[in-house]
This record gives sequence, structure tokens and C-alpha cells, in this order.
Amino acid sequence: MSRLFSTWYDTFMVPLEKRSFKKIRINLLSKASGKVLELGSGTGINFPLYHSLESVTAIEPSAYMIERSLQKKQKSMIPIEIVHASAEKLPFSDNTFDTVVGTLVFCTIPNVEKAIEEMKRVCKPEGKILLFEHVRMENSKLAHLQDWLTPFWKKICDGCCLNRNTVQVLKENGLEILQLETYFKDLFVVAELIKRDS
Repeated sequence: MSRLFSTWYDTFMVPLEKRSFKKIRINLLSKASGKVLELGSGTGINFPLYHSLESVTAIEPSAYMIERSLQKKQKSMIPIEIVHASAEKLPFSDNTFDTVVGTLVFCTIPNVEKAIEEMKRVCKPEGKILLFEHVRMENSKLAHLQDWLTPFWKKICDGCCLNRNTVQVLKENGLEILQLETYFKDLFVVAELIKRDS
């Protein structure tokens, strides 16, 4: 991920974060418990919102994003360890975390299926997975617009896929959805999933 993208990311997101996203994040993160793994922590937007947890381990593949997240890490009430790693290759043992969190991250992961397998591996049996993502829309005209825009959007936004059907991919890879909410005419979804003990 480029330094330029990491520099303007927070500024670009401010209007959405102030209006709607912060409330969505707070509600989602209130469901986290125990030892938490955050995938793709970016500039650390979630760090000050964590409460009453054992610990948070945040993985982020971009050194530039990690650099920009350190100030928010200092504002957290919970111990946070930031690890420079990708979601497709998590440097943790099996069944380590009680909760896995991902917010606006699955759109940029190159190998989504591998990331889901890794997420399942490190999550404890019956552990929670909490996601806030933008996805391919149900409306066919809007979905086709997303398809058309995606090649250009990926270049501007460091690989972000506007049209990724993340919910369908999660289902296909063996995760059970306990709760699903949609926002902005189903452009964004909030999902609570569980890793069943197999």
C-alpha cells in the first residue's frame, strides 16, 4: 500500500465516519470479547473504540498504515499489539482468539478464500467473527455500475474491489452468519458470524 494512500485515507473517510460509520463501528465492537484479532487495522480507526477486552492484536500489511495508527493506539483503553502481517498468512497458533474483527478490509485482500481459512484457523471453536464491509449490491443496475467502476477504483484506492460479494464468499467457506444488517441500500453490511466447532 502506498504512502500517499495512507496519508489521505483518514481525510477522505472523515465525512462517512462522523455521520454513520462511527456508530456502526461502536455497535459492532461492543460484541467483541476476550482476546481479539483485528484484520487490516489500517490507520487504527477502531483502536479508541475497544473496551473491556483482554487484549487486541491488530495485523496490518502496510508499514505506512501502521505508522499512521500509532497515535490512535495511544488513545486505546485496551492493550493493542500491532503486527506487520497479511490476512492470508497469520503468524498465530490455531484457536488463539475469541473474536476476529474486520472493518472495510475484505475488499482489498488479494486472496479472500485464503484469508478466510486463516481467520477460521486462529479463531477458537464457537468464536465470534465481526465484520463491517462494503459489498456488491443486490440492485442489478447498481451492481453493474460497481463492476464497471472497479478496475478504475482499484487503481485509485490501492486494490479496493467495489464489487466483491464478501457475504457469499463467507458462506461458501463454512462460516455461519448469526446476524446480518445492511446499510446505504445494501452497499454496506454488518455481519456477526460464528466458527462452529467441527
